[in-house]
Parts: sequence; C-alpha cells; structure tokens
Amino acid sequence: MKKIKLGLLPKVLIAIALGILCSLFFPDWLTRMFITFNDIFGNFLGLIIPLLILGLVAPGITELGKGAGALLLITAAIAYLSTILSGFFSYFTCRAVLPSMIGKEAFVNVDMTAKLTSYFTIEMQPLMSVTTALILAFVIGLGLTMVQGTTFNNLMIDLRDLINLVITNVIIPLLPLYVFGTFLHMGAEGTVVTILGIFIKVILVIFVMHIFLLLAQFIVAGVISGKNPFKALWNMLPAYATALGTQSSAATIPVTLEQAKKNGVRNEIALFVIPLCATIHLSGSILKIVACAFAISFVLGMPIDLATYAGFIFMLGITMVAAPGVPGGAIMAALGLLSSMLGFDASMQAIMIALYIAMDSFGTAANVTGDGAIALIVNTIKSKKE
Repeated sequence: MKKIKLGLLPKVLIAIALGILCSLFFPDWLTRMFITFNDIFGNFLGLIIPLLILGLVAPGITELGKGAGALLLITAAIAYLSTILSGFFSYFTCRAVLPSMIGKEAFVNVDMTAKLTSYFTIEMQPLMSVTTALILAFVIGLGLTMVQGTTFNNLMIDLRDLINLVITNVIIPLLPLYVFGTFLHMGAEGTVVTILGIFIKVILVIFVMHIFLLLAQFIVAGVISGKNPFKALWNMLPAYATALGTQSSAATIPVTLEQAKKNGVRNEIALFVIPLCATIHLSGSILKIVACAFAISFVLGMPIDLATYAGFIFMLGITMVAAPGVPGGAIMAALGLLSSMLGFDASMQAIMIALYIAMDSFGTAANVTGDGAIALIVNTIKSKKE
C-alpha cells in the first residue's frame, strides 16, 4: 500500500475543522489540556523567534553582499521595491475594502479574552528581544561581507542550518496541533463563527489582489522591456501552476527558469535572477501577511494607521529574505515583527498562521510568477548597458 503524505495546507484545514467539531462536545478539562499545549508551544516560539531572525537574516545579508556586484544590487533593489510596493498595495486595499466587508459588529462579536485557561505554563525567556536580534543580524551580516575570515561566517551558516532543522522537524509538524488547539479554544468560547466569516472575506480579497498584483508587475515589465505583458504573463502560468502544487519557490525554480527563457530572457541572466529572486522576492507572501494582519488588527480594535504599518512593511520586506523555503516558512520569519511591531500575542499569531497557510500556495505562486517579471526587467537593463 502506498503511503499517502498530506501537505501542510490539508493538515491545517483538517485541524481547523476538527477543532471546531471537537469544541461542540469536548469537556472543559480536555480543552484545557490542548490550551496548555498551545501555551507551552507559544512560549517555545517566543524563545526561537529571535534566534530564527539572527540565524536566517545574517547569513542572507552576507550572501547578498557577495557575487555578481552591480547585477546583484540591481536585482535585489528591484525585488525589494516590488515586495515593499506589494505590501503597501495590500495595506491600502484592505483599508479601503475590509472595514465595510467585515463590519463594525466584529468588535462586539470577537472577544479574545480567555475564559478557559491552561493548567500550567513553562516560562521560556528569549535570549534577546526581536529588535535586538534584527539589529544584530544586520550588523553581523553586513560585517561579514567585509571580513575575509570564514570561521564566524561558518558559525552563522551552521546556526542557519540548525534553525531550518528546528523549523522543518519541530515547528512545522506541530503547527496543525497548534491550530487545532486555537480553534478548539475559540469554539469552546463561542468566537469561532465570527472568525471563520472573517476568514472567507479576507481570503477572497487576497485572491483578487494577487491577480491585480501580477498584472501590474507584468505591465511594468512589458513597458520597460517592450514585450507584450499579457503574453509574458501567460508564458509564466506553468510556473504558477507548479508553485500551487509544491508550495515552494525553490522547488519551482527549474520551471520558472524555462518559462523566463521563453519570454526572451537570456540564459545567463535567467540562471542568476530566478534562483536569487526565489529567495528575496516575496511580493505574494508580504501581500498576504499584511492583509491578514490588517484584518486581525481591525477586528480586535488595534491600531491600523499608516505610520504603524509603514514601518512594519519596510522591516517585513527585509525579514522576508530570511524566509526558509518550506511551506509556511514566510509566516514563521514574520512572527517576530508581528509581535514586536503590531503587538500580536500568541492567540493572534495562531490565527495569523492559520489564515496565512490557508492561502500559502497562492502566495508562493504569485512570488515565482513575479520573478519572471523581474527577470525581464533585469535582462533589459543589462542589454542596454552592453
């Protein structure tokens, strides 16, 4: 018998459904056991997040500082600009659309104050704050680009491998149970129906925004390169479809490469830009994170002003570079900023994870398809310089 292997998205969807179903008949003592697990797991995430930022961002910045010089800087600048603009597009769209869709009654219907509590908790104090980890990662990452030695660089690479191991073998496998406990808790306290209604509306808005995002990216690329943007976008659809199935930008690189070449991108440019953008260009992911965060902030009456979200988007664009190439990796890299800059507690982060993963494959597909637009732009810039 062939063993069926479920991806992260099906597991999370099953966890949500089971959590709601079990909340109808689980006794309080059993519900509190899962709340206890969530409390401990949330503290573990709080411990890991600063190390995650340090271990992923610092080597990422170091690697960006080496290699192909001006071409690397041009590609990185375009990818960062695309990611940031996507974040602001998401913010302004959500600000214009979501309040009327969700309604002001959400403030009344959603009460995140816990009525059922955990049996006990295990305190896990982080070694440093998220802000300290970010600053330290920038200092180390930039410093290592100028230092010739390899010892400390190898240490940071080992730390990155260790963090990726923890994410892949501990955090990601336990996420469905964490989501189950969250929805079990919400169901037991009567807030799950309102949350699910908000889920559906936010997912619909995100899907529509992804379409407009890709159209905008390829129209800009078409204007710069002189190519038909709609034909170029059509040529990238196999990469989009592959990413929907794999939920991984890295796994889709071979297909993205071939489709970029069909758009007229030179082989040497495609081989450089596509793998690089698979790591640093996450316009689809940042769009989802900003939209989900805005929805949760609005529902809970938290700040949604531009000043708060502008700083969050700029920092998130940098942190996205550190997102590991596993399903759900981007949201794990963003948890620290959600906590430190937007004030999200463990329960809000759990809802955020569930919301994000529900659209994970579409975000990844938008990321890799947009990589084709950046390859067109870089190819044109390089050709004009020659």
